[in-house]
Amino acid sequence: MIVMSDLAQLWPLLIHWLSVHAVVPFLTLLHIEGLSGNPDDISASLLIAALQVAIIGCIFRPLESWLPAETWTDRKLTLVDRNYTVMMLLGIFPLFTYLVLTPFSHLFGGADTAASASTGSPLAIVHWIPWFNGHPLLLFLFYYVIYDFVYYWMHRTQHAIPWWWALHSMHHSQRQMSCWTNDRGNLIDGFLQSMVLAVVGLLIGVQPDEFAWLMLLGELAQNFSHANVRIGFGRLFEKAFVDPKFHRLHHMLVDPSRPGLHNCNYGQVFSTWDVLFGTALYGIAPRPTGVGDPIVDADNNYSLLGLHWVSTKRFLGAVRRKAGWIPGEVAFAADYTPIPVSQLDLHAFVHAPRAAEPAEPARSSIVVEGAPG
Repeated sequence: MIVMSDLAQLWPLLIHWLSVHAVVPFLTLLHIEGLSGNPDDISASLLIAALQVAIIGCIFRPLESWLPAETWTDRKLTLVDRNYTVMMLLGIFPLFTYLVLTPFSHLFGGADTAASASTGSPLAIVHWIPWFNGHPLLLFLFYYVIYDFVYYWMHRTQHAIPWWWALHSMHHSQRQMSCWTNDRGNLIDGFLQSMVLAVVGLLIGVQPDEFAWLMLLGELAQNFSHANVRIGFGRLFEKAFVDPKFHRLHHMLVDPSRPGLHNCNYGQVFSTWDVLFGTALYGIAPRPTGVGDPIVDADNNYSLLGLHWVSTKRFLGAVRRKAGWIPGEVAFAADYTPIPVSQLDLHAFVHAPRAAEPAEPARSSIVVEGAPG
């Protein structure tokens, strides 16, 4: 109890110190202090991100060495994900949150007014159930259930709409899925996800500090579920919570004999949604991860900037074509035209060596791993 009390007192002191000595001088240097949110909120976000990186590096990463689901001769492909995770959590995401999402929040009246029945969102939870005002922990859990439910359907949409899959496929292209893979994603994809979740948060009355902790819990759960570990939660708890064995099946390569098998396990924290909506898959041994489509698989040949460039080209090639808006699982031609998987031979690429450069796929000879998570 004494330790917890000390930590509770230390946290606001750390926030204030970082705000005064780092955040405020940085914002002043860029002349954007008037555009951002509360410097203390930015400081808190940075500390939360640092906590997340520490947990990934000091807990999840060692677990991958002790209990690996797959044994790799080297971890070369994971390095880009590690570097990107650190850059995202300690740089891009905090800046985006408080230079884009916070002004966006203010435009709609600010999340801090959402709890008010007179000025806040009419959909704010405490507006309809005032009882939650006296039970903040239960309110936070209620927020999280809604957040996770929205994430599940957003994730399914990322796989269903070809132009969004063109972006999201960068996340799936990793052949060595690890605890660092969660944050591997095109920045446009990240922006779209953040806007969806932020809008929902504003509508239901989530406060900025609460949203930061919601994101931390969701991100840590996903860092763990992406880890290269052979850990499951058992027959009872696996039906409620996403574990690494469950999510690894979402990232598995296509099985030509069962071409829709990989379209499963979209949940972020609660596997309950997959169970309820018929997308849960259990009892399958771990399989290699990645995407069969050679256009997408070629992501593994690029560095961080190259990854963003080629995935953005896929997006631009898909979003300007009618085929990019027709729901369904697709692969991509050399000009990034989406091709329905139903028109392709899924056996052609399965046993072929990974090419250094993708050849233009014939409509009858490409292997695809369209929509895994």
